[in-house]
Amino acid sequence: MSQSAMAPPRMLQAAVVGAGFMAAVHSRAIRNAGGSLAAGTSSTPAGARDAAARLGIATAYDTLEDLLADESVDVVHICTPNTTHHALAAAALRAGKHVICEKPLTTTLADALELDRLAAERGLHGSVPFIYRFHPMVREARARIAAGTTGRLLTLQASYLQDWLLGVSDDDWRVDPKRGGPSRAFADIGSHLCDLIEFSTGQRITRLNATKRTVHAQRATHSNIATEDVVALVAEFDGGLLGTLLVSQVAPGHKNALVFEVAGTAESVRFAQETPEDLWIGTKAGNRILPRDAALLTPDAARLSLVPAGHPMGYQDAFNAFVADSYAAIAGETPDGLPTFADGLRAVRLTEAVLESAATGHWVEVPG
Repeated sequence: MSQSAMAPPRMLQAAVVGAGFMAAVHSRAIRNAGGSLAAGTSSTPAGARDAAARLGIATAYDTLEDLLADESVDVVHICTPNTTHHALAAAALRAGKHVICEKPLTTTLADALELDRLAAERGLHGSVPFIYRFHPMVREARARIAAGTTGRLLTLQASYLQDWLLGVSDDDWRVDPKRGGPSRAFADIGSHLCDLIEFSTGQRITRLNATKRTVHAQRATHSNIATEDVVALVAEFDGGLLGTLLVSQVAPGHKNALVFEVAGTAESVRFAQETPEDLWIGTKAGNRILPRDAALLTPDAARLSLVPAGHPMGYQDAFNAFVADSYAAIAGETPDGLPTFADGLRAVRLTEAVLESAATGHWVEVPG
């Protein structure tokens, strides 16, 4: 065997754009995936230096342009407010960098189409962290459905409930459309819910009817708020599934309650993100709980089950697996279930359909 064939793969040099909570999550996942935190920048030079010190980033750049001029950087992680994603990702792609961009990928369909096209034209990888796909028990639910264990799918009930914006004094940059975009609750967490449903069931939403509510038009530092706190919708799927979805950021007592349950002719399957170690399996003859135990799981779920049964896995584990699979894709592999820019584009299509339906009161067709 040649010397080059024996050499280990080169460590990917990663850059992080942003300095907040998500930048910290990405930084941990980069290290876990064997990448190097080579560079970073933020909205100000001081913010970039602070993030570098907190997160252990080797070089803090004053501007994005300076960072993109660093030829050693392989992949750029974008962890900034929603309306900045398009410009930052486009610049990184044009500079020849792979991109991992927080969701929503963009806040307009035209911008999402452009990023998907740019990545394809330049032969670069682009992924979006719909990381709930990477819980082992989500993969188990998906495998059961794909194998026909559930029978023909009939109905779906799903929700994603949080309470962090419940009070009038609760505020955040996301309520401002200049930073968060025209949709808040749905683009932020409803996109996760829809992605998880379509990924797990293998069916796509073809038609929907939605309504939305803004509970607080005035908050601590924002006024005349029009972005939604709550969205409810009925959805039809291309495989015959009929579903109801509820998304709320003002549901008392719910911190990150993403739940979906699909009912088939043979069994129902329920996954709850706040208790991700189990699947609830329901049949007419009785119900049972399937635990996360690699010895009991299908190969894809077992691959993601990194610690022994009874040792809980959670959000950061799922995020780590997403970044590891993204880096594998950059290296030329084809990991199953990796959410790419095409999936980010899909989420933007669904968001625009929800906003159109809520504005008109009509059913809206969702392009494939």
